[in-house]
Amino acid sequence: MIWSFLAVLFSGWLYVDACYRGPQWQRWVFKPVTLLLLLTWAWQAPVFESSDYLILFGLLATLAGDALMLLPGRRLLYALGAFFLSQLLYSLFFASQMTLTFLWPVPVVLIVAGIALIAALWSRLEELRWPVCTLLGMNLLMVWLSSERYTFQPGDYSFTLLVGASLLLVANAVWMISHFRRRFSADRAIIAACYFFGHFMIVRSLWI
Repeated sequence: MIWSFLAVLFSGWLYVDACYRGPQWQRWVFKPVTLLLLLTWAWQAPVFESSDYLILFGLLATLAGDALMLLPGRRLLYALGAFFLSQLLYSLFFASQMTLTFLWPVPVVLIVAGIALIAALWSRLEELRWPVCTLLGMNLLMVWLSSERYTFQPGDYSFTLLVGASLLLVANAVWMISHFRRRFSADRAIIAACYFFGHFMIVRSLWI
């Protein structure tokens, strides 16, 4: 386990560093390598339940989305679909083995934040408006489910899921702003760091 853990961290660090300083080939190489190492580390979890396969399938969908981003043509639309599937699988995992309740301040804050982000991007999205809105909505749902789980079942396990989901939300939000509105300094590094550590924290939950 220790070697898989160290390999994931080292590969993830190389990926984030490449997004910040380059070169580009290093970013293309270590992003899929890091996800494959995360898959290996998740598969080695000591106690593996049927619901845990949702995390594996979510990582596979993410890997497919990253591969689609490299293809020509209408790759972005299909990549968004793959990322939506990944977050749907994560959301199903968060919802498994929990009693769904409703704590209204959390979804209200998330909805307001989501509306504000979409309003800032709406004029730039064009034909991708509804795919982007759907992806963001699923991401917000994922964060809400993880926050509900942490509120009513507090502990290291629930906190890990909440941090992972929140980091993926930040990664997606920053990517949307950078891609559709305006690039800014270190945007790729911020996206990469949140992207990697978000998936890392979700996979880490299998070891708790």
